[in-house]
Order: sequence, then C-alpha cells, then structure tokens
Amino acid sequence: MTEADKRPTRLGWSALCFALFALLAILVVRDWSALLDLDSDLGRGPESFTSHHHGLFEVWRAISVATSTLPEAVLTAVVAAVLATKGYRRAAIWTVGVMASIGILVALFKLLIGRDRPVFDQPLMVYNSYSFPSGHAAGIAGAIGVTLVLTGMLVRRRGVRRLVLVLSLAIGLLVGLDRIFLGVHNVSDVIAGYLLGAGVVLAWLAFYDPTPRSIALVSPPLTEAVPNQRKKLAVILNPSKIDEADRFRVLVEALATESGYPTVVWWETSVEDTGYGMAHEAAVSGADLVLAIGGDGTIRAVCEELAGTGIPVGIVPAGTGNLLARNLDIPLYLRSAVDVALNGQDRAIDMVEVSGDKMEDATFLVMAGMGFDAAIMEGVNEDIKAKVGWLAYVWSALKSLMFPAIRIDVSVDGGEFTRHRARTMVIGNVGFLQAGMPLIPDAAIDDGRLDVVLLYPRRFLSWLPLAIRVMTRSKRTDELIARMSGREVVVRANVDAPRQLDGDLIAPGKEIRARCIHGRLLVRVPR
Repeated sequence: MTEADKRPTRLGWSALCFALFALLAILVVRDWSALLDLDSDLGRGPESFTSHHHGLFEVWRAISVATSTLPEAVLTAVVAAVLATKGYRRAAIWTVGVMASIGILVALFKLLIGRDRPVFDQPLMVYNSYSFPSGHAAGIAGAIGVTLVLTGMLVRRRGVRRLVLVLSLAIGLLVGLDRIFLGVHNVSDVIAGYLLGAGVVLAWLAFYDPTPRSIALVSPPLTEAVPNQRKKLAVILNPSKIDEADRFRVLVEALATESGYPTVVWWETSVEDTGYGMAHEAAVSGADLVLAIGGDGTIRAVCEELAGTGIPVGIVPAGTGNLLARNLDIPLYLRSAVDVALNGQDRAIDMVEVSGDKMEDATFLVMAGMGFDAAIMEGVNEDIKAKVGWLAYVWSALKSLMFPAIRIDVSVDGGEFTRHRARTMVIGNVGFLQAGMPLIPDAAIDDGRLDVVLLYPRRFLSWLPLAIRVMTRSKRTDELIARMSGREVVVRANVDAPRQLDGDLIAPGKEIRARCIHGRLLVRVPR
C-alpha cells in the first residue's frame, strides 16, 4: 500500500478526531451542566488525594515540568537536527511541522474558548492561562505520534516497535493523569488535548509524506552505455531478517516496477546456503542487478559470488551490524535502501582474499579480526540479539573487555615481521564501526589498501584513553594503538585466538593472511 493509498484513511481518522474535539469545545462554551458536573466529580478525588500526599505531589510536579513546552521544544529541535543530519530531511520537517502546529493550535483555542482552570479551596498549583485544551496532553499526543511514525520508519524489529508503542501510550496516559491529579485541568481538557494532538499528526501524515523521496524523482536518470529496455532484477532475501516478508515483497516489486524493472525473480537463503548458490543462479540467469537483503553474512556471501562478474549488487541492510552499508552511506531505512539499490550509482570497491590455518580460503568486505573483537562475536547470545539487536554486542563487549593479551607478529607487503602485544587485532577494508566509531579513519573501501590496527589497553581503565584517541581520530601510534597499512598483510599469534570475518566467527587459529583485490566488486551507493 502506497502513501497515497493511505491518505483517505488518515484523513478520515483525522477528521473524526477534530470532530470530537469540536463537539467537546461546543459543550464547554455552552457550559453544558452534565459535562461540568462530570469534570468536577472526576477531578475532585484525584486532586484531594494528591494534596494529602506530598511525595506524590512532587512526582506529579516533576512530570509536569519535564513535559512542559520548553523541554518539548528542545527535544523536537534535537530530534529534527539528528534526522536532518542523517539524511531524513522530510522526516525532520514533518516532526517540526507537527509539534509547531500543535503548539499554535493549543494557544489559539485557549484564547478562543477562554475556559478557566478548575477551582479548589487550596489549589496545589496555580496557572494564569486558560484550561481548554490541555497543552501537555496535546503535546504528548503529538510526541507519541511522531515517535510511532519514526519508529515505524527506522526500527525493523517488531518486538522493539511494540515495546515503543506500549511505553509511549503509558507515558501519554501518565501525563494526562498528571494534569488531573495536580488539579490544573479538567478531564475534558485532557481528552480534548489528546484529540487535537492526534488529529494534527494524522493530518500531517495525510498531506506530507515524511519518508524520503525516491532518487528517481529527485535526480536525473544515469546515462547507460548500452540501454536495456527489459531489465531483470534478482532479489536474494534472508527471510529471518524481515518482519512481514509478504508486505516487504510487495514494496520491493512496486519500487522495482517504478524504476524500470518489469521482471523480478526471488530467492531465499537457508541455513545450508547463505546466498552463494542463489547469487550464482542469479548471475547465470542474466540478472542486470542483484539485491542482497539480509545481515552482513548474507551480503558477504552474495558479494563474494558476484565479485568480478560486473553485475552490481544492491545492498539492503536488514541485520544487526550492517557495517558495510554504514561505511557506504547506504540508509538503514529499508525503503530508502531499496531505492538506493534500484536507482543509485555503481561504485567499484575492494574485496579482501583471506586464508590461514584451520580455515578455508574466503573473502571479506569490511573487517577481519583476532582477539577481543572476535570474542565479542563469540559471546553474543542469539536470543538476546534477536530481542534487543546491537545492544547484545554491547553487553558481550563489556564481558570481554579484559580478553587476555596475545603476542602478535605482523608483516606488511612482504616485509619483516614486527612483534607486538595486543588484546585485539583488526584488518580493515573500511574505517568505521558501530555508531560511527572511526577505528581506522584513513581507511577507504576503494583505495586498494588494507589497514591494520592493534589495541593493547594494559588495564581496565586504559580503555578510556584508548576510546578518546579513537573518537578524536588521533594518528599517534604507540603501545596502546599501533597502525600499519599495505596491500598484503600476514598476522601470526603465539596461541590460538578467536577470529572473525565481517562479524562471522571462524575457527580459532594462529594466522590470518589477507590480500586486497582492488575494485573487485560493483555495488550500488547513493548518488
């Protein structure tokens, strides 16, 4: 279902919210006795209860301050700035538009209706402004709407989305109760605020799509050396990484049709074949473009099989780490990633051939590691990972911080081996880790070189200065951080150590040999 298809439904619900709000406003203006009596009956008890429990009053007052206009405006500005920085400019405009509209309408209706605050013998708090509608209730309703829309855009895990929904609704209810228990609003004021906030969110959704616009709509088409009128798209999907796979298929096929791919052929990976066989079949069947949808393992398998074929790979990151996508600036919002895969430009990137003891020859695109970083992968609980995503890696890292130091000998481009002590060793084809951490800031995925980093924090507290140096991109090298660069790297440890390729564990061993193959693979990246 497209955004245009959803518009009538959103308009209908928005109109219903505004109609109910208007009905309450009319009843308030006409001083309808039944409503006034109901407000009085429902408000007197909570206010009296709070007045007899000072601790509860302090809690309600703290909630009132935390959800007032100024914190709400600051949070809106921060969220919008982050969205704009990450490339979600329409979502940033939509967020500001929703919250600003609510603020303006609340102020306007307060003046138009002019309802006084509830009156009690010994009021807990006194406001000089009018009561209808509740600005706190309208603001939190708008904030809930923004949160749910952005979560639906940017969070793929259904469990996380459900948790956000439950927490958001609970906070919204708490803010409404705060207004009543403090005696500063009537129940009808709060309900009207909820209706107004929800109506504004739905109206903005109906008239302004916060999702990024397709590249095909905002950029001129790329010139093709040999125009192909009947393009064939192959899609290789890891079904375990996508919630509501059937709806996702419909989305991909609709975007593919809009982008000039009348033929879409689907393959699904399995435990036995993570993508190698499907990528081979896609290549021999004459696919013009292959979409790899899954985690780093699926993407690495597809890319390894298609390397050197000249068939571009569209990367749709649906895993937990998604390091290759992050380093290529591919958006993590699935719809935008599919758009980039279909309408982006091709870029030749390096691949790395890797071998060693107790392992089969393989390749990697992102990083190979030995020691602490591989121990992190080894320590991740898959059940926890399925529920909380990348936080599972954080927990595993905290448990593995003092992984025993090992002696490592390193040779670059056939040179003499140099000896080091390290808790972890990383051979990188890219520079950035999770959350944008610049472990190897000078690394580039298309420079034909590998970068080696060895980290040796002697004590637990040594991780702090190490982290500072990494985040500030310090190029100083010493025993704490050692760096090397070249086309070929050989690393040898004195004991068997955990090893990983692009986040996938391989058998522990003592050696890793890596060789960069310049410009081996075509991938689709943003224009």
